[in-house]
Amino acid sequence: MATPSDETPKTPVTEPIPTARPSTPPATTPPAAAPKKLRPTRISGTWIAILIAIVVLIFLLVFILQNGGNATIYFLWGEASLPLGVALLFAAIGGAVLVAVVGAARILQLRRQAKRLTGRPGSASPARRES
Repeated sequence: MATPSDETPKTPVTEPIPTARPSTPPATTPPAAAPKKLRPTRISGTWIAILIAIVVLIFLLVFILQNGGNATIYFLWGEASLPLGVALLFAAIGGAVLVAVVGAARILQLRRQAKRLTGRPGSASPARRES
């Protein structure tokens, strides 16, 4: 049994397909000057740092509230009973202070060494005091 689609010839189409072309080319406009990218300011950096600090403080508050059980802390010859979250917070602050002291000592050491190598006086020039 033959279907109508079987009876159609299988010859390729030789006629070109008409394409619609506009009679005039589209008007080209010169590209607009790219806007200058603004550099971040110190205030914007401070703003971001404050937002991050707020998030960290919220996490610390949740940590302290969830770890409210008392713990006995022994240090050298002393003994204290503190909530566990507060005791761990004090330990973290102590570690941060220790790192800051070592970092400050290293910075002072490098400044003294740079001063010896360049032979400059200890105070910065007025142009460097702006920042």
